[in-house]
Amino acid sequence: MTMPGQPAKQGPRSLDPHLRRYAARTAGMTASEIRALFAVASRPEVVSLAGGMPHLAALPLESLSAEIGQLVATEGLVALQYGSAHGVPLLREQICDVMAMEGINGHPDDVVVTVGSQMGLDMVTRIFCDPGDVVIAEGPSYVGALGSFTAYQAHVVHVAMDAEGLVPSLLREALEACKRAGQRVKFLYTIPNFHNPAGVTLAVSRRAEILEICRSYGVLVVEDNPYGLLGFDGQTYPALRSMDPDNVVYLGSFSKTFAAGLRVGWVLAPHAVREKLVLAAESATLCPPTLNQMIVSRYLATQDWKGQIKTYREAYRERRDAAVSALEQHMPQGSTWNIPDGGFYVWVTVPEGIDTKAMLPRAVTARVAYASGTGFYADGFGSRQLRISYCYPTPERIREGVRRLANVIEDEMQLHATFGATPGRQLSGPQTPSPDTA
Repeated sequence: MTMPGQPAKQGPRSLDPHLRRYAARTAGMTASEIRALFAVASRPEVVSLAGGMPHLAALPLESLSAEIGQLVATEGLVALQYGSAHGVPLLREQICDVMAMEGINGHPDDVVVTVGSQMGLDMVTRIFCDPGDVVIAEGPSYVGALGSFTAYQAHVVHVAMDAEGLVPSLLREALEACKRAGQRVKFLYTIPNFHNPAGVTLAVSRRAEILEICRSYGVLVVEDNPYGLLGFDGQTYPALRSMDPDNVVYLGSFSKTFAAGLRVGWVLAPHAVREKLVLAAESATLCPPTLNQMIVSRYLATQDWKGQIKTYREAYRERRDAAVSALEQHMPQGSTWNIPDGGFYVWVTVPEGIDTKAMLPRAVTARVAYASGTGFYADGFGSRQLRISYCYPTPERIREGVRRLANVIEDEMQLHATFGATPGRQLSGPQTPSPDTA
């Protein structure tokens, strides 16, 4: 009982005075696996095999600088002004030319330019998913997509992949299980080409079957394809969108084939969906940066962008080869990995008993960083997996990074042999994306 004149007793004080004010959906937002370590991981003495950052040194920077200067001098009054949420018309036409390389017959009116494809993911999830709806995604899946799904309180159901990508029979089983449980499945989210993080490519023979399965269950397909032009043998695969335009929303990006810092991506949607996306874009950003769009448009118009993609392919193939040869040379017995034929990533499974999330701080201490597997699953699985990104470091740095990583794993194996398995821990869920896990 409080006596007159005495202050009322205060309960425990939260470190965040706004804690009670947040929306319920913020409860699922967590930081990326190594964000807390990123200040250390980004030091020059640490070999970072974590982030999917493009090899910008391969760009013709001098000629780009001249083109950008001329753009501002001659079209600055437009480039520095507000624009449409739909995107610059000329760029939308050029995007259709880019997509035509994968068999897509798109119309510029159905292209919505976004601030990176991450914005496209956010908008698509926002306009389709109510709390409790189900999104089907490959297991593992892109951490940024999982973060968006969780932010809108969608439930993610993973479907396993094999060496040829998403397994159609398992997709059908998952959809049937959701149907029996009375769950509403809104869409399949898939990265068919050079998957992030798994590095595999969906077999062409499976693509039509997966589209047919989704149609039969009334499920939309969201195709995320930032790596499709980065096949090491120069091959491009038919986009899912090219095979079923009315039931596929296609996400594209210039972050991997040109410059990530410009943050220019796009969504190609069925015509009826396009208008909803424009409204969502207006509410999020009012309009994407006109200058950045016009820089990309000028690049596509004046530079040999197809030749630049070939240069990127060659650089990434060299780095892939360095990563795979180093894994073969240094990794301890019981480790396995895929050999990607494009893209940025190798997906590694470590020996039994090793927890890659728990091991990460010790790896950074040993001056190597990676992305642990748990961040790529909504249910916290993946503790024996890790993603190596070979796109950014030089081949020499990649080889040294893998050597350091193998030493860390061997030390963990010795600890496991001496003291037994790591104690059980609470499974982590999807995370907010950041450059260290892109």
